[in-house]
Amino acid sequence: MRRFTWFNATALTFGFAFLYLPMLILITYSFNESRLVTVWAGFSTKWYGELLQNEQFLKAAWVTLKVAFWSSTLATVLGTMAAYIMVRAGRFRGRGLFSGMIYAPLVMPEVITGLSLLLFFIAIGLDRGVLTIVLAHTTFAMCYVSVVVTSRLVSFDRSLEEAALDLGCTPFDAFRSVTLPIILPAVISGWLLAFTLSLDDLVIASFTSGPSSTTLPIKIFSAVRLGVTPEINALSTLMIGIVTVGVIAASLVSRASTIKARADEQRANQT
Repeated sequence: MRRFTWFNATALTFGFAFLYLPMLILITYSFNESRLVTVWAGFSTKWYGELLQNEQFLKAAWVTLKVAFWSSTLATVLGTMAAYIMVRAGRFRGRGLFSGMIYAPLVMPEVITGLSLLLFFIAIGLDRGVLTIVLAHTTFAMCYVSVVVTSRLVSFDRSLEEAALDLGCTPFDAFRSVTLPIILPAVISGWLLAFTLSLDDLVIASFTSGPSSTTLPIKIFSAVRLGVTPEINALSTLMIGIVTVGVIAASLVSRASTIKARADEQRANQT
């Protein structure tokens, strides 16, 4: 067993500092009294009040949350279906093409994806708005969900499904009652990953958004070009808090689902 040396501790410290120290600085200066983001003038929460009165930021935040929810939900459904087909359908004609179409967004530059989707929406005459952003985010987030769910299905014990089928369940009932509860932690993780990707996306949204559907990353990027303000620090702090709470909640739900699935699997094996 390898010892935890001073070199490992130093490397770990610098690694975490590189990742999280900028966030801590941003959170600290969001409570700054001064409008200058680099000059500390005392503790204050007035910029959060200013942020709550900024209708442009609030509208962009609502659009972003709405897009992230619907795109992650659609991506989870489609990604789970694609993963199930890839693992359970065996070899079929067109499997290589099907697999390539699923995993292509993983290696495709976002600029190419956004531009191709923009040309596609123009070709079919679909006006850019919330719908086009949802479709675009679903397209590139589905592959991530598929990868996460596939890794769980590969290690899944198929004898549990076979036992359910022998007891009279239809294939759909066996999937709903046996398979889905066991792979639910992976499905939740895929949804959370898709939600985070949609929440953070700037490039694809900038190609597929319309005048009345500006997302929060686009709004922040436009505002930062004119200079960072304390309102942006406050907004970023709130986003960090929301994501942190979401990750903790998803981890607790995933852990509870994993414990329940293991208990059900043990009872099934004993039976």
